Amino acid sequence: MKINFQKSELSLTAGLPSQFPKDGLPQLAFSGRSNVGKSSLINTLIGRKSLARVSSSPGKTITVNFYLVDSAFYLVDLPGYGFAKRPAEDQKRWSSLTDGYFTKRQDDALKCVIQLIDCKVGPTKDDLAMLEYMNASSLEYVIVLSKSDKPNKTERNKTLEVLKSCPSVGSDVPVILFSSQTGEGKDALRDLILSKL
Repeated sequence: MKINFQKSELSLTAGLPSQFPKDGLPQLAFSGRSNVGKSSLINTLIGRKSLARVSSSPGKTITVNFYLVDSAFYLVDLPGYGFAKRPAEDQKRWSSLTDGYFTKRQDDALKCVIQLIDCKVGPTKDDLAMLEYMNASSLEYVIVLSKSDKPNKTERNKTLEVLKSCPSVGSDVPVILFSSQTGEGKDALRDLILSKL
């Protein structure tokens, strides 16, 4: 399948599960904690500098953003989790919206969840909770270690080792190192996305 990733647009911003698209196009969802680099990754992936807005206040946005790529599929940016300063009411809304995305859809459009984990920080408690949720829900997912240019080689290897020994991560789950700064992992992630369509 030949896809022009640069032919992308923000098609829909949804604050309620009832607003999610029902056109049956394939969807690939990006999950991760606030400030893990989801917007930067999406911009790198589609070769556009600022289609996905990078928030100056992590965790501020509580919407699900649907980016339509070449009229063929959606890249779905889920709201970031684990932002401690978010009020309890906002946290409740985040849970309801994200849970709604995974459970209240009427179709099988979701092909894969791309779970971002900060390569320098490694999996946090919130990341592990998300992995366990996806395992329990039988959601197919891959792991992308974002900001892979930040840690040195020893730190990168340590994060990879932690993931390999993590009981929540199956041995068949792909792990891709990704950097929005250097472009590392961009082609690998594009290929993986196309393989899921």
